[in-house]
Amino acid sequence: MAGTTAGGKKAAEKNRELYGADFYAKIGAKGGRLGHTGGFAANPELARIAGAKGGRKSKRKPKTSAVAESAHGNA
Repeated sequence: MAGTTAGGKKAAEKNRELYGADFYAKIGAKGGRLGHTGGFAANPELARIAGAKGGRKSKRKPKTSAVAESAHGNA
């Protein structure tokens, strides 16, 4: 990894020398092809299930504590 701009340019030139002039184009294309492998975009059914769980959870009423019940004369 280069620490300076000059070092970065030198490393890039060395990579092109070793791996060909289209080295960065090749790795960029590979990343674009392989970048859509996970998450909700790849599995809409999983997204639907997760959204339903979140909707159920957010609509729950808060739990009442034992202290509040005893204050109403339930003890």
